[in-house]
Amino acid sequence: MQKLGKWIYLFLFVGYFLLFFVVEHASISGIIYPFSIGLMFALIWGEQKVWLVCPAFLLATMASHLSFESIMIALNAIVCIALPFYIHVLCKKRIRKWELGIFCVLAQTSTIVFSALNGINPFVIVAGALACVLFMYCCIHIFEPILIRGFAYKLTSLELICGAVILLAISDGLAGFDIYGYSILKTFVTFLLLTISYTTKANITCLVAGLLGFGTMLGSGNPVFIAPFILWALAISAFKCRQRILPFLALIATDLLIGFVFNLYYMYTILEIVAVLVGCVIFLFLPTGFYNAIATLLAYNNDRLASKNLLNRSREVLHRHICNLSEVFCDMDEVFKRLIKKQLSPDEVKTLLYEEVKSDVCKNCPDRGHCHRTFARDTQETFEELVAIAMQRGKITLLDIPSYLSSRCNKVNSLISQINTLSGQYKSYSSLVSNVDTSKMLISDQLSGMSQILKNLAGDVEANISFDTVRENKIIDELAINNILCTDAVVYEKNNRTTLASLIVRDEDSQRIKIPEVVGKICGGKMTVIENYPSGKAGLVTINLATAPRFDCIFGLSSCNKGGANISGDCHSVLRLDSDRFLFALCDGMGSGDKANEKSETTISLIENFYKAGFENDIILSSVNKLLNLEKDDVFSTIDVCVVDLKKGIADFVKMGSPLSLIRKEEECVTVEGGALPVGVLQEAVASTNKAVLNEKDMIILFSDGVSDSFASDAELKDFVLSIKTANPQEFADKILERALASNNGYAVDDMTCLVIKIFET
Repeated sequence: MQKLGKWIYLFLFVGYFLLFFVVEHASISGIIYPFSIGLMFALIWGEQKVWLVCPAFLLATMASHLSFESIMIALNAIVCIALPFYIHVLCKKRIRKWELGIFCVLAQTSTIVFSALNGINPFVIVAGALACVLFMYCCIHIFEPILIRGFAYKLTSLELICGAVILLAISDGLAGFDIYGYSILKTFVTFLLLTISYTTKANITCLVAGLLGFGTMLGSGNPVFIAPFILWALAISAFKCRQRILPFLALIATDLLIGFVFNLYYMYTILEIVAVLVGCVIFLFLPTGFYNAIATLLAYNNDRLASKNLLNRSREVLHRHICNLSEVFCDMDEVFKRLIKKQLSPDEVKTLLYEEVKSDVCKNCPDRGHCHRTFARDTQETFEELVAIAMQRGKITLLDIPSYLSSRCNKVNSLISQINTLSGQYKSYSSLVSNVDTSKMLISDQLSGMSQILKNLAGDVEANISFDTVRENKIIDELAINNILCTDAVVYEKNNRTTLASLIVRDEDSQRIKIPEVVGKICGGKMTVIENYPSGKAGLVTINLATAPRFDCIFGLSSCNKGGANISGDCHSVLRLDSDRFLFALCDGMGSGDKANEKSETTISLIENFYKAGFENDIILSSVNKLLNLEKDDVFSTIDVCVVDLKKGIADFVKMGSPLSLIRKEEECVTVEGGALPVGVLQEAVASTNKAVLNEKDMIILFSDGVSDSFASDAELKDFVLSIKTANPQEFADKILERALASNNGYAVDDMTCLVIKIFET
């Protein structure tokens, strides 16, 4: 491995030397030679070995122009990059680009001095120095993605332009290299045009051909290669296919026509043909993997039309399946509703149990006819009254038997026993049926809710996505300017108000605040990051952004346990449901301590999960109420829910047994009334719901009854809230709790919780 490493360094050294040797001969009008110094600085910026690059640069300079001046110029440039580089290495800091520009200017001090001594025009000297710095930055923009990132990602438009500038310099330098009539330039251009044609579009091939021809003219002032190179490109593009031999033959035939028929060259020899053949042979024998990597780099304007059409088609199929599934849940809901048994009315229960008592107790009694015929109406009313007492109190006693019945009935004890037994049995049966019906209604509610969720989901995926390729490419290019690598971007409209964007970026760039700024500027509105997750490729993550809502919110919470207890019966929840909605909830378990805490924790957990699943308010509260009612305990909870839509600026309040809430505006305090019974008291309970329109700087205040009951009246509470001047929601909540405690001499007579939400524009 060590021997292999040495050979690799040797190959790199030779490659650097040849590259420097070529650009050393590149010039602008034969006067300005700005390219080699900029190339050296860019290679070192691209994390290439300084101890390889600098000697290769010095040797190439000496091989090109062996003189005292050229050696001094080269040594000056090497010192101005090597010394700062190793200083930064010792300091463990990377050279910044603007610092590199300064060092590049200093590296040309010798060039400027010798040029001035030789009487060169000052404007030419300044132009040469600026051209060197600009070429360095062009090299940086193309070397950074290739040498640091590798060949796995496509180049941006800026990087492609910088690559074009480098091609200009290389073709300029190669134009003068003829070895006994053999043109290295033709070999290079032949291979390059065939490669570009094979990996990208025809118009790109023609553009590069013209660029290379212009590069040869840049240094020599001779346009002789512009037309032949463009004709080569046209021929290659016309016969472009996956079989590499056809473009190869087309290029050879075109060059023969140019040389022998049209005489576009000054002279045309067999070595000129050999130069073209060599480039073609290299193109034929390089592996396919190499061209796949080049195709990835040059995939500048790939619309990915097939994948986008496939995505929209998949959305159509998904929409149809979800709609069908929604109908299934809807039908199941109807079936479960029909399975629910209706409870008997109180009169029906009394009549039913009367008949049972009459049948069991009075069946063999000799006075049956006298009681149930002569005094039939009075007997039935008396029995039904006794049944009602037993159903209400749990049992009857001898004291409940009317005197006229006890005086003539010799089966009073049997009557009392039978009524108590039957009423107890019926109460147990009724409770069982009630629980079964409640469970059926609960399942029915969930099926109905699932049907509605699926309908909403089907609506979300019904419309085709309209992608915006222009903005996608702009985002990639703009992020590259800010040194943020974005390998892919997708921009589409969810609806008239929401634009979504998905980016693939490096992990180290994912938290940069410049990303939403750039995307927002190009998409025409403020954007916010809603998701950040691995992309499936090492070192890259996916960032999803969406149009930022009009409002955002912050909150403050202040609480105190009853009597300084360790456990509070109050629980709260602050949950972001999606990018546009927030859930704020308070639950107050009746009483205090472990049982109250357990009940409120259960309630708040159910509410959170239902809202996260996407159920509607009425189904959520109905389901939570039925679930908790099944427990049949005497510990209940109040629910105070506020769902804030940050995009629309609307707050939905849902209350069950909770006290009022307040919305503190700039000049007034708006009351949101409470109402309804606590959750779990009755099977069928209707929540109190209200809506409120929110404005900038509004504060929503939710509190448990431990806070509200500490004020003498609602009016006193509102006046105190209006008197608070702070804009900080945490301080606001603290002041309300302090006042509530002060009203009870600093003692918490109940669990106290105050939640304050401040609304502000983004």
